[in-house]
Amino acid sequence: MNIKGLELSELESLVKAEGEPTYRGKQLFSWIHQKWVANYDEMTNLSKKTRETFSKTWPILNLPIDRTQRSEECDTVKYLFKLPDGEGVETVLMYFDNRLTVCLSTQAGCAYGCVFCASGVLGWKRNLDTWEIVDQVIQIQKKQKDRISNLVFMGTGEPLNNYDNVLKAIRILHHSMGLGIGMRHITLSTVGLVPMIKRLADEGHPIRLAVSLHAPNDSIREKLMPINKKYKIAELLEACAYYQSKIKRRMTFEYTLINEINDSPSLAHELAKVLKGMRCHVNLIPLNPMDEYPHRAPSSKKVNAFVAILEEHGIPTTVRQERGQDISAACGQLRRFVMKEGR
Repeated sequence: MNIKGLELSELESLVKAEGEPTYRGKQLFSWIHQKWVANYDEMTNLSKKTRETFSKTWPILNLPIDRTQRSEECDTVKYLFKLPDGEGVETVLMYFDNRLTVCLSTQAGCAYGCVFCASGVLGWKRNLDTWEIVDQVIQIQKKQKDRISNLVFMGTGEPLNNYDNVLKAIRILHHSMGLGIGMRHITLSTVGLVPMIKRLADEGHPIRLAVSLHAPNDSIREKLMPINKKYKIAELLEACAYYQSKIKRRMTFEYTLINEINDSPSLAHELAKVLKGMRCHVNLIPLNPMDEYPHRAPSSKKVNAFVAILEEHGIPTTVRQERGQDISAACGQLRRFVMKEGR
């Protein structure tokens, strides 16, 4: 057990069971999540005997950084973390608008096989433990002068398929005695796991929800995203409406634009019709190229035409700014490259 993955109440119960005063739990939580210490020796307000006892009973594990890539513009840095079992996960730090945003991974690999995404090319290995999610942020924060202000769970893996560990990590990263990242500054992206979206709504977590849509109809979406065979668009949008009714937040729909696949004006009109009446925002993403998928992003002219049609229908739309293409910053690309090297 790594205590980095424990909430404050769990730490207090743990130290109490060992005959220590409960305030020791607050001390441990603060040292780990506010001061980002790597070991017990740095916890100067604990006695040497207490530090020795704790270190033998409750180890503090740290994720080593296997590789780092920095974009030429220096606005994007990708980290490849090595997990204790030898697996690797990617985390991306982005600088923009005076904000530091970290894009987190929640699984080693991905089981959902979206055809245009590198995350699932090498298959799914396992869920990340809570501490492995939290420590991605801690290890990056230790290298920054400014505080991390935003988190997006859009890295490798499907966050809602690792629900308990992800939500626990969010609570830890949100805690005022830790990094204190506000719930409204946390975004979770999903391929559209309908039951989990409804569970998220029922539990009242006020985080931002981003749904990977990528097509306005089932025939195209099924070719791009196998999950659509289980949860059709109509069912997915019903779950999204339910989430909005509970959480009262605008939703984001992610739409990767692929040349000659889902980028035609007629599909833009169809998308606008499908989303009519929803309080939402569409985030258009020109396709990141990868060897295993032969298609490419559409021209800027076609992208602009798609945007114009959606806005004509009153749907707020942005085109995601391309960042880090020179370092393969899209989900799964660095991990895939390193694994292909045989490491």
